[in-house]
Amino acid sequence: MAETIGFIGLGVMGEPMCRNVAQRSGRPVIAYDLAPEPLERLAAHGVTAAGSVAAVMRAADIVMLVLPGGPQLEAVCRGAGGLLAHSRAGQTVVDHGTSPVALTRTLAAEFAALGVAYADAPIARTRQAAEAGTLSIMVGTNDTTMARIQPILACCADEITHCGPVGSGQVVKLMNNMVLFQTVAALCEALAIGTAAGVDGKLLFETLTKGSADSFALRNHGMKAVLPDTFPERAFSTEYALKDLAYALDLAGQAGLVPRGAHAARAYLSEAAATGLGKNYWPAISRVIRPA
Repeated sequence: MAETIGFIGLGVMGEPMCRNVAQRSGRPVIAYDLAPEPLERLAAHGVTAAGSVAAVMRAADIVMLVLPGGPQLEAVCRGAGGLLAHSRAGQTVVDHGTSPVALTRTLAAEFAALGVAYADAPIARTRQAAEAGTLSIMVGTNDTTMARIQPILACCADEITHCGPVGSGQVVKLMNNMVLFQTVAALCEALAIGTAAGVDGKLLFETLTKGSADSFALRNHGMKAVLPDTFPERAFSTEYALKDLAYALDLAGQAGLVPRGAHAARAYLSEAAATGLGKNYWPAISRVIRPA
């Protein structure tokens, strides 16, 4: 009998991931979210709605979590009706959120004591990539668990990297985001300086794509958000970016490092949030770097 896949968290990224697993894996899928609307949409793709986190854990063999961050992960796992309280030996829990490394490793040990495997598998790329099943996933777990979850991850991603033992996926994802935030901040600064000096912003960015400043960040965040000044809600928000950067800076502090570029990016993000852009797509930092 095919293993049942559980999903908890059906937001911007979780809903399309769940749909892709239901459509591509050939396995039964059961899901839970606080909002009923994504469950109603997913029913058309054969996904069974669960009434609680506990109901997913009781029914599923592999449980995939797509949650906003550490506090939500801890609540779902450790709460009275949570995963630890309703787990059984032989299950696997996969955290697709961006979570603190220390919490990840502690939770993995708590699940292991109950015979449950754990993987941190944070996701990267855009909402469009989640829809298309072309995410990048960075995984921290052992080889046995990696082999078990690989076919499920392949329903959602075209790049899957086994980064090492539990916690390694989170480390790599946090560094990915830290570099991205700094890169976009540099692009916003370049646009502000270049346009103030009389150069057309579109020409500037298009020309940068032809030189050594070219990057994924330029072609996506720069060209598609910063240049048109478009920062919708229900995308990766300034608040989420601040959360991820805080986790990265915690790691830096544990290593005795003070990354000045990352601190500068956090200052921009904090200023953007303070001006009312906390819910907007995070490249909105351009509005505090290049005021209207």
